[in-house]
Amino acid sequence: MTGDEKPKNRWRRLVGIACSLIFLAVLVYIAVSLISGRGSGLPRLSGLFSSRTSADMPDEYHFDVGRGRVFANLGGSLAAVGTLGIQVLDAGGGETLREPFRMSVPAISVQDGRIQEWRAVAFDIGGTTARVFNNTDIVAAIETSNAIIAASINRNGWFCVCTQEGGGYKGSVTVYNNRGADVYRVSLVSGYVLSAMLSPDNRTLAVLNLTDEGSRITFYSLNRESSDNSFDLPGGLIIDMRYISNSELIAVSMDSLISVDKNGAGGELYGFSGGILNGYAFDDGFIALHLLDYGVGYRGRLVTLGGGENILGELVTDREIISMSSGGGYLTILRSDGLVFFNTKLEELPSLRSSGSTAGAAHVLSLGNGAALAAGDNSAVVFRVESG
Repeated sequence: MTGDEKPKNRWRRLVGIACSLIFLAVLVYIAVSLISGRGSGLPRLSGLFSSRTSADMPDEYHFDVGRGRVFANLGGSLAAVGTLGIQVLDAGGGETLREPFRMSVPAISVQDGRIQEWRAVAFDIGGTTARVFNNTDIVAAIETSNAIIAASINRNGWFCVCTQEGGGYKGSVTVYNNRGADVYRVSLVSGYVLSAMLSPDNRTLAVLNLTDEGSRITFYSLNRESSDNSFDLPGGLIIDMRYISNSELIAVSMDSLISVDKNGAGGELYGFSGGILNGYAFDDGFIALHLLDYGVGYRGRLVTLGGGENILGELVTDREIISMSSGGGYLTILRSDGLVFFNTKLEELPSLRSSGSTAGAAHVLSLGNGAALAAGDNSAVVFRVESG
């Protein structure tokens, strides 16, 4: 799409509309949420959740955090964030944390990788409030001067918050350590900030922004004031990114998966071959994609990839897929007609239906060990792979 004039004009129109950065952030946020299958759980990509679950896990969880609920797995406990605040329930369904505060567009980002203490950051898109928390405590409370666009947290508990700025700036990113102290800040004068992520070793900040020509990822060393290197995707829209090592990340665009290193070098891992990206999920061992065919209703294909470009499985589907999530070697798909489990080769696995149903569910969250949560504003029901 690099030489295609039509997408370039489309991105220029988006930038023109983005004179109000909050409006732009919310639009991109909703688009990413729908495509990634996370509902409103921005940056933190679907799928990297703990594989630990309890045999005593109930069939249904009861959260009371208002509307717009989004969910995360905190290493066996479940967190819900809504318009009324934060609530965490343990594996048995008992409440271990409640933090009330008002949010208009609630979002959550959870740590990935192998860690000792699971943490998440809850934030209000377009608001000024963010909270970092674990299973039982609020670790850090952040109040910003300007509207929050996005936030993310790495495996060490360091987190970054992207905000709207004035005075000629088009967004800022502030990095905080695991105690909630700000340690680094960068403000951009060109290209609207969409999101940012910190490398697992806490040394490199990657900032994703929208430019007049397309998308750009810029890398900053936390011991330097100026940027190190950048990667540009002219005429294309990068909607998400994920560090897979201290020096390399995978970017998700509307056309392909792209490998990008901190030196600014990048290359396509897997092209979507004209398909429309409708969903994706990351796990430690594989990446899952849902690609729709053009103009053929819900017809499309599921693809699982190992190592970015090695195809593990491929499956043609013609059913509506609402949400997808992965964890512990399982891919869970929430369809309009119910919830389905697959292995990495996209072989469907028999599952046990709980006493509840997926009616009204808008999100699926993998819980590991063959369990998944189908949740919406009125229910949160657990489904399991049938053992044996």
